[in-house]
Amino acid sequence: MSKINVTIWNEFRHEKQNEGIKAIYPEGLHAAIARGIAADDLNIRLASLDEPEHGLTDEVIQSTDVLIWWGHCAHAEVRDDIVAKVLKRIHEGMGLIVLHSGHFSKIFKAVTGCSGSLKWREAGEKERLWNIAPWHPITQGIGEYFELAHEEMYGERFDIPRDAEIIFLSWFEGGNVMRSGFTLERGYGKVFYFQPGHESYPNFYDENVLRVIGNAVRWAKPVFFREMCAPCYPALEEIRSVDTAPKAAVLQNADGTNK
Repeated sequence: MSKINVTIWNEFRHEKQNEGIKAIYPEGLHAAIARGIAADDLNIRLASLDEPEHGLTDEVIQSTDVLIWWGHCAHAEVRDDIVAKVLKRIHEGMGLIVLHSGHFSKIFKAVTGCSGSLKWREAGEKERLWNIAPWHPITQGIGEYFELAHEEMYGERFDIPRDAEIIFLSWFEGGNVMRSGFTLERGYGKVFYFQPGHESYPNFYDENVLRVIGNAVRWAKPVFFREMCAPCYPALEEIRSVDTAPKAAVLQNADGTNK
């Protein structure tokens, strides 16, 4: 069985600049996710913002089956040309999983066509995530709901596409609710957004969060890769109803340009 090539991308700024966050994720939250979802069928590599080409060289993008994305304070620093390459590869079949504050990333906005705007509050409140699609591959092994003791509140209205399939709904202790997990298809690629994962809380060690991410990787793996294009397609059968009517004449100006 061939392995799924997973690239986990992380800004990797908070863990370097804030001692409290570094204590939670000393090697970066991308490393914590990698350890948490590690399995025999996954080939995982890490990439981060401050590496050359943000760690997303052409070779990395072309050889990635599923890209996991976490960003927060430096969305604007991500190069537009690299975002364009990632988006093209998603259209060709690569899976994309966007986590937490990645809702404001360039790639999230590009792939959804939406602003990703929402309400937020950092008060360390309890979050209850309801599994409203128990049949979906991403929710397998998750009960009717699970709870996180502390998480940043993200609340409605969340600006996401109307064709999003909602599979998780969240309630927060302060009273807000959110469509906290949804899927999309873009081109030949599959996309999943999942809300938990604020850097100040150790939720990337939570068993349920990691199970959801692992399930999402397997759901989002490509069936195939194929370039999106618009070719002039040859007829499969003989065309007998050829239009022989005279074509309308094109009127021209004195200089030869069309009127």
